[in-house]
Amino acid sequence: MSGCEARDAKKLVRSPSGLRMVPEHRSARSPFGLDEPPWVPDKECPRCMQCDTKFDFITRKHHCRRCGKCFCDKCCSKKVPLPRMCFVDPVRQCAECALISQKETEFYDKQLKVLMNGATFFVTLGTSDKSELMVCRLSNNQRYLVLDGDSHYEIEIIQISTVQILTEGFTPGGGNTRAIGMILQYKVPGSDELTQMKFTAGEDFSCNKKLSASWLAAMHKVSK
Repeated sequence: MSGCEARDAKKLVRSPSGLRMVPEHRSARSPFGLDEPPWVPDKECPRCMQCDTKFDFITRKHHCRRCGKCFCDKCCSKKVPLPRMCFVDPVRQCAECALISQKETEFYDKQLKVLMNGATFFVTLGTSDKSELMVCRLSNNQRYLVLDGDSHYEIEIIQISTVQILTEGFTPGGGNTRAIGMILQYKVPGSDELTQMKFTAGEDFSCNKKLSASWLAAMHKVSK
């Protein structure tokens, strides 16, 4: 096992909320992850925190795995995937949290996969007038933006301060636009100054502009 594989190794753990597949090393955790919330103690919730139904031997209490609050079965019946907490199976969530988790599913099922597959761009560093053709992708542990060409860069996602997507095709009448590039600002470890990178989709067919546009759209989702 290589050093990188060892860093990204995962283990199966059981919590009161369910089974989770988590990184063995906390330093390898995804920046998109969430910690499990503390559960509201049973003694502090005699009634459902949504509909105010009183709990008894028939009306049981359930905790939402995302917010930790206490609900009756009617108000906390949905079992929804929660990849941000690394749950193996869908888990019980209240209606409000289930809606949030369902919206995040598209991000995990689509955008993250697009980013990890990568795309090709001309990359310009800082104020340089020279650009380099590079393959850009999100690392397997989702912690780094990796750029490979003649040069090699690894930018930690949490160090990125701004993401500006460059588009073309806008018309005053509200015509369609498409992403053609991106300006990224980030901090280099050990420095408080911002470094800038400009990404531009290639004009030639081999660079697959449609793939680059999809990658940029996914990057825009990440920045939000």
